[in-house]
Amino acid sequence: MAELPPLSLYIHIPWCVQKCPYCDFNSHALKGEVPHLEYVQHLLQDLEQDLPLTAGREVRTIFIGGGTPSLLSSHAMQTLMDGVRVRLPLAADAEITMEANPGTVEADRFSGYQAAGINRISIGVQSFSPQKLERLGRIHGPQEAKRAAELAAALGLRSFNLDLMHGLPDQSLEEALDDLRQAIALNPPHLSWYQLTIEPNTLFGSRPPQLPDDDALWDIYEQGHQLLTAAGYQQYETSAYAKPGYRCEHNLNYWRFGDYLGIGCGAHGKLTQADGRIVRTVKTRHPRGFMKGNYLDKQHEVADEDKPFEFFMNRFRLLEAAPRAEFQRYTGLDEQTIRPQMEQAITAGYVTESASEWQITEKGKLFLNSLLELFM
Repeated sequence: MAELPPLSLYIHIPWCVQKCPYCDFNSHALKGEVPHLEYVQHLLQDLEQDLPLTAGREVRTIFIGGGTPSLLSSHAMQTLMDGVRVRLPLAADAEITMEANPGTVEADRFSGYQAAGINRISIGVQSFSPQKLERLGRIHGPQEAKRAAELAAALGLRSFNLDLMHGLPDQSLEEALDDLRQAIALNPPHLSWYQLTIEPNTLFGSRPPQLPDDDALWDIYEQGHQLLTAAGYQQYETSAYAKPGYRCEHNLNYWRFGDYLGIGCGAHGKLTQADGRIVRTVKTRHPRGFMKGNYLDKQHEVADEDKPFEFFMNRFRLLEAAPRAEFQRYTGLDEQTIRPQMEQAITAGYVTESASEWQITEKGKLFLNSLLELFM
């Protein structure tokens, strides 16, 4: 393969103050102190073991997720970022995002993160209603969320994001829109606005709360979308809205089927090799095993027959057109291998095609599962 996809780095910090009842991410309630520097050393050793898979490529974006990465001290963050820079060529204008919980946000610590190289912060607000926050098991209140957003704005970062949920237990249309209005008033360059889904192996999974019905959810989505659009936000992915020029480059790379290293507990990686093979990695989930130095849990190559589905499953989440040339560039397969399925998708009205691009239609978005099944 002549030209490899762009490369990103994902770093997982697995601890939280407490586990939220809806969360199925790999996060662990903190018992005692965060082993700040010890965990960072393991992260850097994990990264070193993956370096042969990167072909010396430059990293364009970094995303530090969790858990609650803002539990990590600014000194540990500095050590981590310094260690990454020593081991990987980092683009001069790399987007470096860190997730933060408003309940763990401290002004001096935020400026310390910024000094370490963090230039984009994603704040997990979820709601501005005290009752809803309590129901979601969040450790912060509405005022802390607003303070965190104001702090991020004052730092002069490249960008910041607010995470907001809708379709919450017993949430009315007006409550959902009120959350959105309060978020818009804080003027974040980026807003992630997603529907609460009940996942297995969570507290909500075993004791499901009463959620709004489908008609109510549709009203929330439709009116919320209008509010966001009127405020100057453009939707570019199912649940992501941004002011012009402020889309999340890291997430765009995932959805465009780019490559990413995944380091830390339970992190996933996808790395294209010079010969066209795509290698997927999964790291050890539990901090106990990971911090014994057993970093890699599983590694496998993506079979050629699975590549079209994986490519379009990511690509068709984005509202932008997909350049046809990227199918071959990112999968190593000739477009002819998917010609019959693409013809079916076009005939069904799910996709339109030009000489250079494929564009998912409104119908395609509504019947995304049916569209993707064509490529399985």
